Amino acid sequence: MGYVTRIVIIGGGPGGYEAALVAAQLGAEVTVVDCDGLGGASVLTDCVPSKTLIATAEVMTTFDSSYEELGIIVADDTPPLERSARVVGVDLGKVNRRVKRLALAQSHDITAAVTRAGARVMRGRGRLDGCQTAADGSRCVVVEAADGTTERLTADAVLVATGARPRELEDALPDGERILNWTQVYDLDELPEELIVVGSGVTGAEFAGAYQALGSTVTLVSSRDRVLPGEDPDAAAVLEDVFRRRGMNVMARSRAQSVKRIGDRVEVALADGRVITGTHCLMAVGAIPNTSGMGLEESGVKLTDSGHIWTDKVSRTSAPGVYAAGDVTGIFALASVAAMQGRIAMYHFLGDAVAPLNLKTVSSNVFTDPEIATVGYTQADVDNKRIVANVVKLPLLRNPRAKMQGIRDGFVKLFCRPGTGIVVGGVVVAPKASELIHPISIAVDNNLTVEQIANAFTVYPSLSGSVAEVARQLHTRKTAEADQG
Repeated sequence: MGYVTRIVIIGGGPGGYEAALVAAQLGAEVTVVDCDGLGGASVLTDCVPSKTLIATAEVMTTFDSSYEELGIIVADDTPPLERSARVVGVDLGKVNRRVKRLALAQSHDITAAVTRAGARVMRGRGRLDGCQTAADGSRCVVVEAADGTTERLTADAVLVATGARPRELEDALPDGERILNWTQVYDLDELPEELIVVGSGVTGAEFAGAYQALGSTVTLVSSRDRVLPGEDPDAAAVLEDVFRRRGMNVMARSRAQSVKRIGDRVEVALADGRVITGTHCLMAVGAIPNTSGMGLEESGVKLTDSGHIWTDKVSRTSAPGVYAAGDVTGIFALASVAAMQGRIAMYHFLGDAVAPLNLKTVSSNVFTDPEIATVGYTQADVDNKRIVANVVKLPLLRNPRAKMQGIRDGFVKLFCRPGTGIVVGGVVVAPKASELIHPISIAVDNNLTVEQIANAFTVYPSLSGSVAEVARQLHTRKTAEADQG
């Protein structure tokens, strides 16, 4: 009987469980050590729960913003003087019970798939034993099991995929009732009447938009000049305009210094001396990697200044036989990237064909309403001369399907190389932009040209028709510039 390669994976999120599936498929002996349930934060407290909550908010927004324009009549008993009152409400307790049920079901499905593939799943906390590799090149992982016992596992390779947790401010510690982080909101039974969201990155913007749609009065506190400072500036401007138009109080250049609970209310003190009050406060001020107490540095694993694990493009750390994937690496806080890093790690160690991680082909989405989807090079790359590209932006207002559906906000933007017309990036701001970005992702990943995009048939009428129309405009511009050259 031949030797079987032993793989130990610490952490069962997308990076961990996808790696387990690949390694088991390639014939390795795989053990996944996880303390919360497979799926990790992505399934249990982040992506799946938040997007399930947002799905309900999306229905509310779509109804509120378009039912009158589309000619829909809602019969109710609202007195004439209060005709502007909401005619649709939400049972947050019921919504959150559904959120938790779906998250748990997804976790169980993942566990079943990993077990079916032949991997062993251990409930507990894993860490490296702090030693360098053994004489045969193996590593030792110490597992503190859920039942209190300790087990030592020998591994030919270890993948660390322990994720990250919400960052906490010393003067704004969550209590799980009035001051919350994003993992605690699903325990609420009643809708926050006045919600203050601290942090205007992706998490803050998504929750602020969702709770506003569900019926909360929302104040978004941003320390930056605009919401979503890391996203396309045109897209962020559209979203901020939509937020304000729908009644959100967006406070730019306002840094929160402390949050205090006073009875059934909260007070948020700003650095400039102002104090704002509400019934609840959601802290969305980033995440910190789960790297402490794991024997990483003692085992030769290099950490960055931010505490993340340094990795190369095939997920190797600085320690032989140790790989890392997901949020713990600080590359891109996306489930899709974590999964790719985990798969790449296993392909590389087990000797299968592998392509290094290419971040310029990663598509991502902000699940606000409208959604913001991006792929490839960005407007910042063009503005900062990191790439020379032609850019065309087409508002959705010109799209016939958008007019039919009452969609007023959003656009499609493409970036292409002058001369060749190769598509190198794109932005879509629209309902379901996460679905519309895929053809642009295919173009970026396969070096397709705007001519090829423009010549592909689209359904009429459709929102995807705007992708082809932008490509046609870029093709014309490309041709004109080539003639001038």
